Formats: sequence, structure tokens, C-alpha cells
Amino acid sequence: MPIVVNLDVMLAKRKMKSKDLAEAIGITTANLSILKSGKAKAIRFSTLEAICKALDCQPNDLLEYVED
Repeated sequence: MPIVVNLDVMLAKRKMKSKDLAEAIGITTANLSILKSGKAKAIRFSTLEAICKALDCQPNDLLEYVED
């Protein structure tokens, strides 16, 4: 898939666990895991906004386009 999710990188930079982020933004750890693995088909802007706020980052820190 040409969209790469770098959520695990940002979590490591912020020294935050997935469980803590999931609780902070109000989603399940299972849904966050799907997003982290790149298996998600879509992400709501409200979820992206909440992640960016919690991790103090920009959407381009989390999502990257890589040509096949």
C-alpha cells in the first residue's frame, strides 16, 4: 500500500504506549493496532486530529506516501 503509517515512530519519539494513546483519544487498543499496522482502510479526520493533539505532531508526521 502506498500510504505508510508512522504512528509507532511517533509513539516511540513521545515515549508513549499504544494503550495510553488509545485511552487519551477514546478508541480501542484493537482499532489503534489496526491503524498502526497499516491495515486500516480509512481514518476519520476527528481521530487523526485527536492523535495529532495527543502526540503534539502534524498529520504528515504520521502518514507518508510511498510510490510502489
